[in-house]
This record gives sequence, structure tokens and C-alpha cells, in this order.
Amino acid sequence: MMQAAMNFPKKLLTFRVSRSKVMKKLLFAAMPLAIVAVLALKPVPDPLPIGSDMPKADVKMKTTDGKEISLNDSKGKNGLLVMFSCNTCPYVIKNQARTAEVCSFASKKWIGVAVLNSNEGSRDGSDSFEEMQEYAKAQNYAWKYAVDKNSVLADAFGATRTPEVFLFDKAGKLVYHGAIDDNPSDAGSVNRKHLMVAMDEMLEGKDVSQKNSRSVGCGIKRLGD
Repeated sequence: MMQAAMNFPKKLLTFRVSRSKVMKKLLFAAMPLAIVAVLALKPVPDPLPIGSDMPKADVKMKTTDGKEISLNDSKGKNGLLVMFSCNTCPYVIKNQARTAEVCSFASKKWIGVAVLNSNEGSRDGSDSFEEMQEYAKAQNYAWKYAVDKNSVLADAFGATRTPEVFLFDKAGKLVYHGAIDDNPSDAGSVNRKHLMVAMDEMLEGKDVSQKNSRSVGCGIKRLGD
């Protein structure tokens, strides 16, 4: 009995040491998951302020025609229109005709066009590269439709919606950010074509009268969303 009583503290100490080792292993095993969770909660930067230089202008992106381009490559002599878009968002679909209208107008006026798909969270599904190629073909895109890998440009621009547009002048300065027009849901009820007006004013050398509008659309699906 005396011997058993003397061995009890040793057994208790051994138990505590073993338990401590197990807890440490569990803690280390959980750390990667905690890091992923923190990264997933990374806040999206504020939208690029009017007057800002074009960010990440030299980052190369793969386009649906198999080439690699940057924003600088896409820029025309009168500026650049950057549109964040995707393949399946209902608002993108409602704006298909309007997207074609503004992009065609820009191209004719020597404003470059870059349509970017930043939906990394659905890259294995509806926004895969192959689906992007099919979408661009179906929409008769005459401009570049590129993969924004890891949403790098969306983060740099502070873009959150599809569709969402950023218009840069020939000096590479942001002059307009927001929606294509004032009624993304109903083309028949549009009162003001924000982007068209902004491009016209920019081309005429005027100060853009409405520099910002609220983008309405689907959220960009970043990794972890």
C-alpha cells in the first residue's frame, strides 16, 4: 500500500507530461487551419480613389485567346477601360448588351479594353478558363478577357462586384469608377449612361462630371469566400 502511494505522484506527473505533449501536437496541427481562416477574412482594400495611377499595370494575365497581356499592353492612346466581370452572374448577363456597347465604343475611340475575371473561388467551376473561353466566344468579344489570378488586380483596385468598371485617361489616371449606368437591373429604365458620358467627357478633354457611382452586381468570389 505504501509503495502504491509513493508511485501515485510519479504516475500523475507522467500523465500531465503526456497530456501536455498531446496538447502541443494538437495546437501545431490546428495552426495551418487558423492561418487559412485569418487569410480568408482578409479585408478587401477600399476602392481606388479618383485621380490614382493605374495599379499593377505590368502584371501579366492569361487571356482567352491564349496570350498574356498586362494593363499597359491593353491601354490605347486615349486611355483604358477596365471591367471586372465573370460568366454567370445575373447582373453580368443583364448587362451583356450594354457591355458590348461600351466596349465597342471604347475600342473605336482608341480607349483600350480589358475585361477581367477575378473569381478565383469558382475557378474550378463556372469561371474556369475553359468556361471563360466559351463565354467570350458566345459574346463575340473583340477585346481581351483575362484571368486575374488570385484576384491580384481586384485587390489592387478594391473591386468587389461584377460588373464594375474603372476608366483611366491617356495619362493613366482614374477618372471614373462604378456602374455602366444608373439601372443595372433594367436596360429599358436607364436614365443616365454613366460610363458613356464619362468617356465622352474624357475624350473632349473635360472634367468628368460624375466620377463615381455605386456598382450593383454579384460579389467577386475570392479564395476563401
